[in-house]
Amino acid sequence: MALLFAPLITLVPNCATAPILILVGALMMEPIRDIDFSDWTEAFPAFMVIALMPFTYSIANGISAGLIMYPLLKIVAGRTKEVHWIMYPLAIIVLIRYIWY
Repeated sequence: MALLFAPLITLVPNCATAPILILVGALMMEPIRDIDFSDWTEAFPAFMVIALMPFTYSIANGISAGLIMYPLLKIVAGRTKEVHWIMYPLAIIVLIRYIWY
């Protein structure tokens, strides 16, 4: 279905999408107020996600940094029970991807 509408979508110039991208970025900032910045095991992974997205020009790199740092810092702090079990294999998979890459 998307293949049929692709020529129509290419008619929209890039300058028309810029305001929407700015709006989406502003809406992505709203959940930051819910982060507990007094707990460094919560704040540092969130900071890494927020900082690496614009510096690497990649949302995937920012999210990957958070997926690696969050369980790692919880392990270092001795608070492994606070992390869902699926985060550990996911962090290992992402870490292996970046080591391999």
